[in-house]
Amino acid sequence: MSDAFLPAAISGFVLGLSLIVAIGAQNAFVLRQGLRREHVGPIVALCACCDAVLMAAGVAGLAQLLGTRPGLATVLTLGGMVFLAAYGLMALKRALRPGTLQAAAASGAPTPLRTVLLQALGFTLLNPHVYLDTVLLLGSLGAQQPGAAKGAFVAAAATASLLWFTALGYGARWLAPVFARPRAWQVLDVLIGLTMLVLAAGLGWRLWTGS
Repeated sequence: MSDAFLPAAISGFVLGLSLIVAIGAQNAFVLRQGLRREHVGPIVALCACCDAVLMAAGVAGLAQLLGTRPGLATVLTLGGMVFLAAYGLMALKRALRPGTLQAAAASGAPTPLRTVLLQALGFTLLNPHVYLDTVLLLGSLGAQQPGAAKGAFVAAAATASLLWFTALGYGARWLAPVFARPRAWQVLDVLIGLTMLVLAAGLGWRLWTGS
C-alpha cells in the first residue's frame, strides 16, 4: 500500500497546482488584497482551507451527488454569475476614481476583516468552476486511488493550493511600489472588473445553452 503513496501524492500535487494556477476571480481577489496588504494571512488560510475541504468532500463521494443533481449545479452557476457581475461592476466603478483607493490606503482604514472574508467566501463558494475542479475532477481522480493513498492525494493537492495562495498573496507585496500610483490601481481594477464580467458572461452563456 505504501508504494501507492508517492505516485498518488505527485499526481495530487501536479493536478491541484495546474487547476488553481489560472486567471480567475478568486486569484484576482487574492492578488488585489495582497497588493493592498489587507488581511492577507486570513484570506490565504480561508481559500486554502475551502479548497482542502472541497477536495476531501469530492473524494468522499460528493462528486457523485453533484453529478446526479443537475438542479444544484444550476443554482451554483446562477449565484456565481450574479456575484461575479456585481463585483466586476464595483471594480470598474473604483477605476473611475483611483485616487480614492490611494487615499484609503494612506489613511490606514482597511476594509473590515469580516467583509473581506465574506467576499473571499463568495469568490470561492459561489464559483461553480471551484466545484468542477475540486469536487468533480480532483474528487473523481482521487477516489480512484487505492485505500489510504486517497489521503495522500488530497493532502498533496491541498498543499499545492496553500503554496499557490501564499505565493500569490504575499508575493504581491513586491509590486507594492508600482501600485503606490493611482494609475496602477486604475489599470488593475479595470482588468479585474473586465475579467469578472467575462467570467460572469461565460456562466450566463452556460445557463443559456445548458452546456
